Amino acid sequence: MPNALDTLCDWIAIDSVTGHEGDYGDALARHLVGLGFGVERQDVEPGRFNVLSRADEPELVFCTHLDTVPPYFGPTRKGTAIHGRGACDAKGPALAMIEAARRLVASGERRIGFLFTVGEETDGGGAQHANKVTSERWKPRWTIIGEPTDNRFIRGGKGVFKGTLSAHGVASHSSRPLGPSAIHELVHVAHHLLEDGWGEHPLFGKGTLNLGLVQGGLASNVVAPAATASVMVRVVEEPRAVEARIRAHLTKDVEFTAEKSYGPVEFFVPDAHRQDAPVVAFGTDAPWLTRFGTRLLYGPGSIDDAHTDHERLAVDSFERAVGEYERTARELLARS
Repeated sequence: MPNALDTLCDWIAIDSVTGHEGDYGDALARHLVGLGFGVERQDVEPGRFNVLSRADEPELVFCTHLDTVPPYFGPTRKGTAIHGRGACDAKGPALAMIEAARRLVASGERRIGFLFTVGEETDGGGAQHANKVTSERWKPRWTIIGEPTDNRFIRGGKGVFKGTLSAHGVASHSSRPLGPSAIHELVHVAHHLLEDGWGEHPLFGKGTLNLGLVQGGLASNVVAPAATASVMVRVVEEPRAVEARIRAHLTKDVEFTAEKSYGPVEFFVPDAHRQDAPVVAFGTDAPWLTRFGTRLLYGPGSIDDAHTDHERLAVDSFERAVGEYERTARELLARS
């Protein structure tokens, strides 16, 4: 698919880091119009918009996100792979979906639509907005979400609970500490959080906790007046249960602010793929798209390459995804 791969490189050459998705959204829109699809821009906030597109009224929607993580770097071809920011997360899946839809429409199947969202990599704002305001004419029975899944359909995705621990202390000379030390208090709470369990589910497995960013203090000879730690739990239970467990470990000098949460999601898996359908822990737009029918998760590329300085997409993985998207769409649309 040489022409398609040229298009993918052109798209990777557009910097679309979260908050700056507009140029890539415009390029996608032009491409879809050129293929004969109707397109609308769905404003999310000033300068940022989702792209909705369709042939006729969609019963099946292909969905992935416009934004990429930083830092941006452009496309290169190395052997049988294309490298660059967004190659697999998620410009490659976007193009594979469009190529599959082009084949479907050429064969007479027009019950196809697209939703390309902003902000998936941060707060899911584009998907939440689409779920709230998209026209009643959009009532798909199925939505296939594109992420790098190693060309496997996914059974389930863990949820997310994110927040910040904030510890408060009193600054003083470390030889005569007035106390408390914010860092000591934070470490005490963090130790208990790391020792706790975070739920277990027969489908989703075990929940896990990560302290991703710890900051605080002034110097080694000063008792710390303030300290913070970011908390991310990959949840397998309802977020309120996770929050209750976190709060049970707080002290009078450490507080917690919840920032983002959603529960785990179970995906539909076609019959032929049920034996090889794993559970994943990475985030998607799926939790926010409750009005978009039954959700599936599948795409080319590997999550191990996403968000790295060597992000890549193998050409054969892309080509397999085009065929699988087309076959799956036909199968789903044939169901009553």
